Amino acid sequence: MTAAIRQYLVITGNYWAFTLTDGALRMLVVLHFHQLGYSPLEIALLFIFYEFFGVVTNLVGGYLGARMGLNRTMNIGLFLQIAALAMLAVPAVLLTVPWVMAAQALSGIAKDLNKMSAKSGIKLLVPDEQQGTLYKWVAILTGSKNTLKGVGFFLGGVLLMSVGFTGAVLIMATALGLVWLASLFLLKQELGKSKAKPKFREILSKSRAINVLSAARMFLFGARDVWFVVALPVYLHTVFGWDFWKVGGFMATWVIGYGFVQTFAPRITGNLESKQPAVFWAAALALIPAAIALGLMAGWPPQVVVIGGLLLFGVLFAINSSLHSYLIVSYARGDGVSLDVGFYYMSNAAGRLLGTILSGWVYQNYGLEACLWISAGLVAMASLLSLMLPQRHETLA
Repeated sequence: MTAAIRQYLVITGNYWAFTLTDGALRMLVVLHFHQLGYSPLEIALLFIFYEFFGVVTNLVGGYLGARMGLNRTMNIGLFLQIAALAMLAVPAVLLTVPWVMAAQALSGIAKDLNKMSAKSGIKLLVPDEQQGTLYKWVAILTGSKNTLKGVGFFLGGVLLMSVGFTGAVLIMATALGLVWLASLFLLKQELGKSKAKPKFREILSKSRAINVLSAARMFLFGARDVWFVVALPVYLHTVFGWDFWKVGGFMATWVIGYGFVQTFAPRITGNLESKQPAVFWAAALALIPAAIALGLMAGWPPQVVVIGGLLLFGVLFAINSSLHSYLIVSYARGDGVSLDVGFYYMSNAAGRLLGTILSGWVYQNYGLEACLWISAGLVAMASLLSLMLPQRHETLA
């Protein structure tokens, strides 16, 4: 086993462990506070700081990764997630909205430090001429992460029903603490540290390819979260009458399948020397939420329309997400890679923030159909922006 593969396995293991807790915590917060009587908009507000600080963290985290090394930023992310979980283990009377928002802010910082470090680290382990290998490694990392996020959704529902909210966060904090201790010893010390110390002003990308792809990513993830974060789980519980086990289990299955498709994206999309795949797959995705909305408005059976449409959306969204994840790593500079990746995932977090806020507000006031129409419009914007992406050989010239 080569040193590069050993580091890849450590990075992936860290990312997997973190993702389990992140998915479980998301489902715990949504279901627990819905159970306490919070409205969809109020639940969405609990995640505002999570997404907002994700924007800030990706912007600054790329700079920190280049200055300090990706091993340190990844380990800091693991530690902050443990602290966020510990904050939520207080007695129920202390779980006020400001306290939960603060814990979610810490979790948002942790999540994006971990993600930026993992995605940037892969770039440094694969030679630039081996783009096929890079795409496969990124697809496996991204797909397996989302599969485990789905497992985390299910885990969150199971833990809530079996040991309660406090017991669930304590169990996760303890398990992640063991992973953090192992990572301190196993992760390479200088991974991702830039040879030339970057200036703070370099956190803003000067690359046209990075800027265009970042904008497309923002609209793509806003399109997912505008109906997936708050609107969908509340809809499944209130309209379909599903209990928390079933809601958590279904959404877990969806994300697991979505992650599974991501790992096979390189076989589906084929040649990536051109920008056409990014344009085509986003345009195809835009049709799905529009079709679901039309089906609901026409009075078709909602369980068939929503569940069937969601499965199709998951397949196409997985391909788009995996494709984007490869392109950012491919376009990014070798030295100081975390600056480009951090800027890109800042846009990703901005899209999630936009989608989260809209998910609660639009669903509460206008229903699921309105969320779906907004989703279709946002994906269409991502497709149009992808027309402006340069060919890869132009970025290497």
